[in-house]
Amino acid sequence: MSEEMIRSLSVRGVSYSYRRLRQPERITEPVLVLGGALQGMYGWPQMEDHVGPVADVVTADLPGMGSADPLPPGPSIDVVCAAVERIIDDLEVPRINLFGFSYGAGLAYGCARRFPGRIARLALGGVPAHISDAQVELWRRASEHLARGDNEAFATLVAQGLMCLDDRRHVTRRKLAYRYVRRSMLHAARSSQHAVESLRRGISDRPDFSGGLTDVPTLVFSGEHDTVTSPARQRDFAATISDSRFLTIPDADHWVVLERPQEVADLAARFFTDGPLSSAPCLAPVVREEPSPADPACV
Repeated sequence: MSEEMIRSLSVRGVSYSYRRLRQPERITEPVLVLGGALQGMYGWPQMEDHVGPVADVVTADLPGMGSADPLPPGPSIDVVCAAVERIIDDLEVPRINLFGFSYGAGLAYGCARRFPGRIARLALGGVPAHISDAQVELWRRASEHLARGDNEAFATLVAQGLMCLDDRRHVTRRKLAYRYVRRSMLHAARSSQHAVESLRRGISDRPDFSGGLTDVPTLVFSGEHDTVTSPARQRDFAATISDSRFLTIPDADHWVVLERPQEVADLAARFFTDGPLSSAPCLAPVVREEPSPADPACV
């Protein structure tokens, strides 16, 4: 039975918090999960269920996210990475496992480059290693909708822009994932004090994915139909990291953590415990139909 603990910290005058689910029988270093810019510390139940049995699971509202204070003017990566290192110190452990998804992948990669000695293993999913002009334009339009208070248009545009809606490509749980993403974006637009600023920073304050990481075992994974950054470009990014491995997950797009959540969490648990990856369920294609509107999971 895990024990929940929430701690408030500050770095460079900015207050933020993290949540730790302590596992008494853990067999690997704590796993810190960093998600999208508008995701908070309570958005990762699948990681708690599958990684929790082997490690403490740590999630956070980092500076500029969720309930934390806004970021100061200027580039944000140094402040956010300092906040992550402060969490590691507060956990009183020499190293952690770090899981970063989408926007969080850039943050996690930046942390690993700054203090590789504190990172035991690094898992990066849906890495936005290359953003096209069309993607930049989409986020610019989304931020304008949000600034005008047109939350419905904002949520629809973001959900459509982050997913593969091409029916010729099979994406499992596509309808369910679309509903969830749109609903989450709508909730963030209505409740997050950082939503507009987070989007604007996401456009102008891009992570550096130029490579150069060594001495940190790294796993990079992508949905086979990721339309934000193609699997081929994510594979190229993984090749810049020594001691790295790249995996493509079938029947998923950028939102692989929603479309195949249990399988991705299982993959993370395997990687963080040095288990076999080749037999991971996420690498097998899914043979099932899209959920129907009558499915309770869609309600």
